[in-house]
Amino acid sequence: MTELKPNIPPKLTQPKLGFNDYAERLNGRAAMVGFIITLVIEYLTGQGVLTWLGLT
Repeated sequence: MTELKPNIPPKLTQPKLGFNDYAERLNGRAAMVGFIITLVIEYLTGQGVLTWLGLT
């Protein structure tokens, strides 16, 4: 007897919590935006991150 296989793969929803592709993309994008904002603020103020934190 032959086994029947579906023609269309099931549509599974990705969970919004935990380590998954959605969370990794969102985290990466937030990190890129934060890095760019940090560079812009450093350029405009002429001070580095350590000066903002009061460590130098």
